[in-house]
Amino acid sequence: MDLAQERGRHGKTATVQIDARAAGPLRIAYAPEPDGAPDPGEIVWTWVPYEENDGRGKDRPVLVVGRLDTERVIAFALTSKPHNAERDYVSLGVGEWDRDRRPSWLDMGRILRVDEQGMRREGAVLDRERFGRVAEALGRRYGWPVK
Repeated sequence: MDLAQERGRHGKTATVQIDARAAGPLRIAYAPEPDGAPDPGEIVWTWVPYEENDGRGKDRPVLVVGRLDTERVIAFALTSKPHNAERDYVSLGVGEWDRDRRPSWLDMGRILRVDEQGMRREGAVLDRERFGRVAEALGRRYGWPVK
């Protein structure tokens, strides 16, 4: 694994799964800026631990939906494994974040805290319409307001 893929894996900058209480009263907002920092509406790459939380994981794209504080954001992992009509997933379709142009789904079941220093790179900006669908679904599930 190269050094860039190690970002977000260990220490205080590790990407970790948190519960909705730890995310607090998150305000979902669309605010992408191609500035090298993870912004709501952007798909960024970081190391994401497996659900078993046993130290394993992999580098994967996540959609940033809101800011937790000045250094950390709340994000949700994307998967290319089909999840049509499954309650915990939102279909995103195809995007620039996947070089093979496979359809993607957002996993609403795992809230991830991503540190800016743990992010490997910006992958793409999700368009406002698809972000709106995600925001509405997350708002219904977690009670977060959508800005």
